[in-house]
Amino acid sequence: MVSLLLLLLLGLCAAHQGNDHGAENEIIVDKSGKEDISTTILRMNNGSDELLLDGDVLIPRTRNAMKCFREPRACLWPKSANGNVEIPFLISEKYDRAERNTILTAMKDFASKTCIRFIPRTTQRRHISIEPRLGCFSLLGYVGGRQVVSLQKFGCVTHGITQHELLHSMGFYHEQSRSDRDQYVRINWDNIRTSYLSNFKKEDTNNLNTPYDYSSIMHYGRTAFGKHGSETITPFPDPSVPIGQRDRLSDFDILKINKLYKCWNYLW
Repeated sequence: MVSLLLLLLLGLCAAHQGNDHGAENEIIVDKSGKEDISTTILRMNNGSDELLLDGDVLIPRTRNAMKCFREPRACLWPKSANGNVEIPFLISEKYDRAERNTILTAMKDFASKTCIRFIPRTTQRRHISIEPRLGCFSLLGYVGGRQVVSLQKFGCVTHGITQHELLHSMGFYHEQSRSDRDQYVRINWDNIRTSYLSNFKKEDTNNLNTPYDYSSIMHYGRTAFGKHGSETITPFPDPSVPIGQRDRLSDFDILKINKLYKCWNYLW
């Protein structure tokens, strides 16, 4: 069953990469004149030869990514004896000093608010490797061994996108896939590019008893996968609520990290 599901996911991703190329090149901006985070990620991933699910989740070769949707704890990085979650990392030497500093600052932001600690790799076999491949993407959750987080130069190396992809690597998925999302947003199915309809599937998620978070760094923007920039996600009851922010972890992103990883000293 797991193998069959993985094959189906691979087929979906292959279909995604083979369609709508002209539409994918559209640059959609919000009222501030800037792209939302999902639009930037999707634009950067256009043309990637990786097999990506829902825009920026790299399908693992060693396990079924769907288990993270149904039971997030199955994909957690282990806790150390000191109570922190230490995630060893390497940063490619292909980044310049400014890019490296951006990535490190995004990592340090976790340490000030959660029990997550990104630590330089020494001899650890299990670690993340941050590399400037083509696009912005990550595996979903703890896989083991060396797992890549791709942050392409000249597009993906921002504070917000770095934190977005690191959250994927910690086992978090996109906010609008939550099981309760239909109480908070309307999906405009007719506005979604045909080959991307599956990206808006609602999942049977563990929501950790947290509120739906329009301001999550993991939330798609209004026009994600939209035909010619059409609105694909509309918040309600207030349709003017901002979604798809590009800046940094939201307060509820922080709360979810602390709940999932049992960071007792940081819980409100």
